[in-house]
Amino acid sequence: MTSPASSDTIKPSNFLRQIIERDLKDGAVTRVVTRFPPEPNGYLHIGHAKSICLNFGLARDYGGVCHLRFDDTNPEKESQEFVDAIIDAVHWLGFDWQEADKSHLYLASDYFATMHQAAVLLIEAGLAYVDEQTPDEMRANRGDFGKAGVDSPFRSRTVAENIVRFAEMKDGKLADGSAVLRAKIDMAHANINMRDPALYRIRRATHHHTGDAWCIYPMYTFAHPIEDAIEGISHSICTLEFEDQRPFYDWLLARLAESGLFKNPLPHQYEFARLNLSYVVTSKRKLAQLVADKHVSGWDDPRMPTIVGLRRRGYTPEALQLFCERIGVTKADSWIDYSTLEGCLRETLDAAAPRAMAVLDPIKLTITNFPADHVEPCSAPVHPHHEELGKRNFGFSKELWIDASDFQAEPEKGYHRLYVGNKVRLKYGYVVECTGFKTDASGKVTEVEATYFEDSKSGSATSGNYKVKGVMTWVSAHDAVDAEVRMYDRLFTDEHPDAGGKDFLASINPNSLKVVTAKVEPSLAASTADQKFQFERHGYFCADRVNHATGKLVFNYSVGLKDSWGK
Repeated sequence: MTSPASSDTIKPSNFLRQIIERDLKDGAVTRVVTRFPPEPNGYLHIGHAKSICLNFGLARDYGGVCHLRFDDTNPEKESQEFVDAIIDAVHWLGFDWQEADKSHLYLASDYFATMHQAAVLLIEAGLAYVDEQTPDEMRANRGDFGKAGVDSPFRSRTVAENIVRFAEMKDGKLADGSAVLRAKIDMAHANINMRDPALYRIRRATHHHTGDAWCIYPMYTFAHPIEDAIEGISHSICTLEFEDQRPFYDWLLARLAESGLFKNPLPHQYEFARLNLSYVVTSKRKLAQLVADKHVSGWDDPRMPTIVGLRRRGYTPEALQLFCERIGVTKADSWIDYSTLEGCLRETLDAAAPRAMAVLDPIKLTITNFPADHVEPCSAPVHPHHEELGKRNFGFSKELWIDASDFQAEPEKGYHRLYVGNKVRLKYGYVVECTGFKTDASGKVTEVEATYFEDSKSGSATSGNYKVKGVMTWVSAHDAVDAEVRMYDRLFTDEHPDAGGKDFLASINPNSLKVVTAKVEPSLAASTADQKFQFERHGYFCADRVNHATGKLVFNYSVGLKDSWGK
């Protein structure tokens, strides 16, 4: 993880790489130390994947180290479940925080004593005070972009008074919400974030890691720079929404360095544009609402943009890493079309996924002149470009399954599959000619009939004598296996479902999931959870990691063979 990239793996430059290379050259830093600092209040999503790949990737490429740190300063919303899920997701993406015999996994809650010490140092320096205004009073007195804020009536408290009152906050002598510790900066500052921001609040809530040891908890904007300084982070990389917080980040670390708590060089914060992906919402609150309201089956629903959902859909670590590399790193917000993500998955699976035949909407094809008691052995490569993977074997018999869309009683112009009088090749099998069909009382086709040409078997010396325009996949009724196939589409029909304050639930796609009972070739019976396949002519599918573990044959649609969204 800490080895620098070789010359043939150096990635395209971006502004962050330029900053790091400048700092290393000038001696501003001697080693690159980055961090990925999620709050454990939900499951990671595709936007987090970008940050993971960026922070761990930069540390790897410049011979440094990346810390995994849990910013667990908000006990009401955090849990060990989310901690475990985040660890699993980062590992699955291909990254690690272990360096020789040292683990670089950290929890902000382990620094609570140091954070408390920092708060006391600020009070002693006359740079923090306990404010007992109501939340509404504080909000009103903060001002806005056109009006300066108003000093709190508690701002003039003496250092001694603030020391006592803060101790009472810590000792549980004040009610929740009755007081906060604020930095004393400038209530008329042009940057509202510098108008005496809150540092600590009172919350009687059991913490997933520290239990009930504390009833005061640091605010994220106070905790974050302290965590970076404790860990010696050289480049603290955040998304653009934290740009306005950088002046406070710098102010706080400078004051704590003056007090002797930290030494130079201090960490620096740099911001990049967050990922905006079309047809997706990435707000944790909105994702939680989708789960709570049962619009999806859970955080790992394959329609969700969570890493666990993408994994269950069939996305690979290589596809997500390729996507994050391809979209690049900039300081300007922009939208990335979902098809870019799908293209990365398609690109990685094409080279690796074994092939198989599957019939998703089966109707029977009877070969009327084929011997009823005979099964002709057929085979196909596991992968057309990897002979070393061998062959998959299946039989050709009198009764086969084909997709309903592969027959038309009244063929449209340009249709080259089965209709009465037309010949097609059944891939890896024989050329057949349609001779008729049967329907039920409603007129729905229930069976297609055809004859086969005995000397047309694929691979035989005489197969080239038959020139046909249509090639179809099929499975034999005698050895086909039933499988549940979940055909997923995008969860939202609106390209920007929650932009501009829109109700994102209004654009939920009612057809985002269709479950079918398919007939698949026998080789798929031995598939394992998470295994990926190309179902020939249909697209890429993944053996469902939840149901396969229980012995049920379930496949999730991952992505088509080509981009067809909106076409």
